[in-house]
Amino acid sequence: MNSPIFQIDQSLTDQAHQLSPYSQGINLRIGTDQQGNRLFHLPFAKQNIGNIFLVRLHGGLIGGFLQSCIYHYLSEHTEHTDPPFMINFAIDYLRAGNALDSYAQCQILHSGRRISQVTVTMWQDNPDKPIAIARAHLRMPNDD
Repeated sequence: MNSPIFQIDQSLTDQAHQLSPYSQGINLRIGTDQQGNRLFHLPFAKQNIGNIFLVRLHGGLIGGFLQSCIYHYLSEHTEHTDPPFMINFAIDYLRAGNALDSYAQCQILHSGRRISQVTVTMWQDNPDKPIAIARAHLRMPNDD
């Protein structure tokens, strides 16, 4: 089920599914793109449709996918054993999510001892045409 732009990392995907039942429920996959950058994949599934008449992805599913991407990305790029605490999370819905596979990439804008800021961009058939962008501020766990 790999696309030309996505190569699954089965170990990271399995780990994400063990840590998060939601990630397993939506079949979130973690892998890389052609350049080796971290890429998240949400395979299309019929149960992800929110509007059956227009056949569009459910907005809550999009939000949950983006939030899951942020948590998994941060857990991979920090040395904390506990998950961070979400301070705020904002989504800009830019286009309708069609009945297609979706992809997302995260970017850490700031990573401090106490606070991190992450953005995540989600698209379907063209990364230059995102369907949603989310921003989050997170309080990092105190592992002392």
